Amino acid sequence: MDPSLLLVLSNLLHLQNHLDNPSTTSLLSSSSPSSTSSSAAPLLFFALASALSYASSSLLRHPRPSSPPSHSHHHPLLRSPPRDDSLFRRSFGLSFPVFSTLLDHLHPHLSRLSLPVPSDLALSISLSRLHLGLSPLSLSRHHHLHPYLISKITNSVTRLLSTNLYPDYVKIPAGHRLLHTVHSFKDLSGGLPNICGAIDGSPIKIKLPSSTTATSAAAFRRHGGHPAVLLQAVADHRAIFWDVCIRAPGSSDDASHLRESALYGRLTAGEILQDAVTTVRGHHVRPYLVGDWCYPLMSFLLTPFTPNGTGTPARNRFDEALMRAREVSVVRAIGLLKARWGILRKGLNVGLDHAPQTVAACCVLHNMCQVAGEPEPEGGPWREPEESGTPARALESEKSFCFFGERLRQALADDLQEKQQRVR
Repeated sequence: MDPSLLLVLSNLLHLQNHLDNPSTTSLLSSSSPSSTSSSAAPLLFFALASALSYASSSLLRHPRPSSPPSHSHHHPLLRSPPRDDSLFRRSFGLSFPVFSTLLDHLHPHLSRLSLPVPSDLALSISLSRLHLGLSPLSLSRHHHLHPYLISKITNSVTRLLSTNLYPDYVKIPAGHRLLHTVHSFKDLSGGLPNICGAIDGSPIKIKLPSSTTATSAAAFRRHGGHPAVLLQAVADHRAIFWDVCIRAPGSSDDASHLRESALYGRLTAGEILQDAVTTVRGHHVRPYLVGDWCYPLMSFLLTPFTPNGTGTPARNRFDEALMRAREVSVVRAIGLLKARWGILRKGLNVGLDHAPQTVAACCVLHNMCQVAGEPEPEGGPWREPEESGTPARALESEKSFCFFGERLRQALADDLQEKQQRVR
């Protein structure tokens, strides 16, 4: 047995024998405390000293770690993941296997940031905030951390998601993937060839700081009255985003936001979507996007003929096919995005500087869920109220794109009408 421990036990035994002595008992019941102190104090002192000595020597032999290990699981669901992932999803917006994959991606980067919590707890705090839309103050009470640290942790995680993981999970389709995308869209739309994605805009509510000027606040004010930033998203047939842009304030329209995006520059320069060219009625058809009438008609972006179905039978059939492709891809993708990440519905409770990275991070997480085959959130995709707007017009610099877009759209409408009449 350890000699230090023997010394502790010996002194405690002597102290007990002394206290059990009848003379000592009478002294303890005496009204004079000085006599008790003088007889029992030395033994008590040596017993306590021995105990402290043993404790200190044990600490030297087995020192406590200065910080908790990086993968120690503090949240109950992380310590013991439930067999039914629905409980885990209700807390974090995704299943435990997807959480583990995400942690593997982020841990090397998070461990270099010197955060006050281990990587798994930092990720769980961030996901709780994004999924449930919780404020830093409410999370600080639960985790016993200052709200500033909650914000710092969340901003660190969303920055990594929107930069380090974005290129791996948000990719423009090319090669085999592009071919698979256009073939799938043809089946989903009912016959339109070479659709490679659908584009749409969606407002994301924000909370402006009290120091915001009236002019700046007006720029962010959406039609409904709340301040917002505008998300521009392009999604494929699986409701997976392959391009997102969060650049414009809420008062912007979809067409203006498109023209300010990097995607627009690459489309007009012909840098992307050059594979899978087909021919329809003598027209070379490159892969193109589809959007509603809030976007300008161009050769790489086709829109409906009319917003209310008042065209010819061929044109109305084309419009129905186009809107069907848009509905199953980008409309569904944005609906699932907002259903999974409540912070996008309730309002971004982050600083304005961190708003774009937070939205982009949620898009990355959405894509991870889609790739992993995660089920739809309870209640299904979020449905936004329809926003009416005037049809967008092409700018002078876009006249040639618009001209070829008009010819291409009519050729596709006539071809679709003819093929469907043949089937009958």
